[in-house]
Amino acid sequence: MNAPGLTPELVLAAYAQGIFPMAEQRDSTEIYWIDPRRRGILPLDGFHVSRSLQRRARRGDYAITFDRDFAGVVAGCAGRPETWINDEIAAIYGALHLSGHAHSVEVWDGEVLAGGVYGVAIGSAFFGESMFSQRTDASKLGLLYLIDRLRQGRFTLFDTQFVTDHLASLGAVEIERRDYQRRLAKAIRRTAQFEDGPAPSADQVVQRMTQTS
Repeated sequence: MNAPGLTPELVLAAYAQGIFPMAEQRDSTEIYWIDPRRRGILPLDGFHVSRSLQRRARRGDYAITFDRDFAGVVAGCAGRPETWINDEIAAIYGALHLSGHAHSVEVWDGEVLAGGVYGVAIGSAFFGESMFSQRTDASKLGLLYLIDRLRQGRFTLFDTQFVTDHLASLGAVEIERRDYQRRLAKAIRRTAQFEDGPAPSADQVVQRMTQTS
């Protein structure tokens, strides 16, 4: 279904109903509403923290920030040969970020933005939009720190929209639309907080995330 007249307010209302906008490609002028029959979620207590990822986090090769360069993360996600992020979508999510509804995790290699992930928060639901990686394990580290922040902020639902092989290896699963709608209705009624403070140490994150992983 086509999505003319897209606004930040309309996007938030759509997320609360379980649908989200996508363009077919970067240069597309049309945007469509998507309502998958089977929905991807990543249980917040089911993220798979491998030993190699633990070592990578503790090695300190990368620095992690939150909401420092939202536009840079969106641009990184849109920089792939195939993407659903056109200029209008990038502008909409930029506006949602400025209003406090969209957030990003940045993974830095020195001064270079090596990877990141961004999404939208409503109540205790976080809707992951996209992620990118230009260095080894950068997107995995971004997800590790994102899920830790969601857990600390009392979020209850992490929507990944779809399940890729990469996400499945980290614990993502598919559920039926009806099940997703039920979980979503509960999550958006609850209160959660996406803190905008500095990233905790790698030791803190790994310890917290491996207690139930």
